[in-house]
Amino acid sequence: MGNRRLAGVAGVLGLLAVLAPPVPARAAGRDVAAARDPGATGGSAERLLFRFRDPRITESSGLAVSPTHKGIVYTHNDSGSGPRFYAVGPDGRTRAAFTVAGAAARDWEAMAASIDPATGQSHLWFADIGDNFDGAWPDYSIYRVPEPRTLRDATVRATRYRFRYHDGPRNAEGMMVHPRTGRVYVVSKEFAGSIYAAPTRLRTDRVNILRRVGSAPIMATDAAYAPDGSGFVIRTYFSASLYRAPDKLITRLTMPPLRQAESITYTSDGQALLTGSEGPRSPVHLVPLPESAAARPAGSPSAARERSRPSRVPGVPDAAATGTSMTAGDAGVPAGVIAAWLAVALGATGIIALIARRAR
Repeated sequence: MGNRRLAGVAGVLGLLAVLAPPVPARAAGRDVAAARDPGATGGSAERLLFRFRDPRITESSGLAVSPTHKGIVYTHNDSGSGPRFYAVGPDGRTRAAFTVAGAAARDWEAMAASIDPATGQSHLWFADIGDNFDGAWPDYSIYRVPEPRTLRDATVRATRYRFRYHDGPRNAEGMMVHPRTGRVYVVSKEFAGSIYAAPTRLRTDRVNILRRVGSAPIMATDAAYAPDGSGFVIRTYFSASLYRAPDKLITRLTMPPLRQAESITYTSDGQALLTGSEGPRSPVHLVPLPESAAARPAGSPSAARERSRPSRVPGVPDAAATGTSMTAGDAGVPAGVIAAWLAVALGATGIIALIARRAR
């Protein structure tokens, strides 16, 4: 076996060591599945909400609940299908497909919905922030479009904002928008992940600089702010971490087992999470939140307007969730998962050594 082939085998095994999920989140947190929040308002558990039925939705990589259309969830594909997004009903059927003019789709990884507190205009945000080579692109783009008023196929025009990281390029799959301030945050997908804040005022005539404001769990795949801005969630392949603010962890939640967990968002009432996966006919699950992490009324006029709208996706009950508190240093990753990753890495190293010995 030549050196080049050996190097290729080593690279594949190393990648498997990084990505393999040897311990599901439910098994890793021994008391997560057993702990029920006593103050929760309902008794429902996590459940499948629907599956995407549109054959065009093959790599759902972001989710956002519509602020104005009752029961509608938006999603978009990863790379390869152009700048498009879909409005999907609670039965999983597409109600409308939209093309975003003035946008490119190198690697769309996340989306968010927001309402301008000054004007009441709702917007959708799409983050072209994936960079699997950690520096392949000179800058990254986030697009903002007005939320369509009617659900029929159409083209919408985007405002483009370009970004660079203050501390160098990196891969990211999480993006969230604060509902009160409108500030954009990006969450990197790394072993030592970070939360980055955009400037308070975004510019279209220059590159906006993202600056680190906190740490993120290992290999974060999405993020979202609660509807009232009281906290946010960061999703990983194995679990979800709920925060009151950067580096102020509330709890970690077990997530349903998914083929490739790529997306997360809050229901409009802030009482539960929706999480999804890539793949044809991929599922969207509802995960109720514990009382300690559910969104609370913010008391602002904009929050009052939000509360006057339908409280949740039709058919979605308020429900209790399971969770345990962790320290901020845990970064939302179970010690069992980290130990399992190390075990897989050591096993891969042994295999590589064996191959190298036989190749001599």
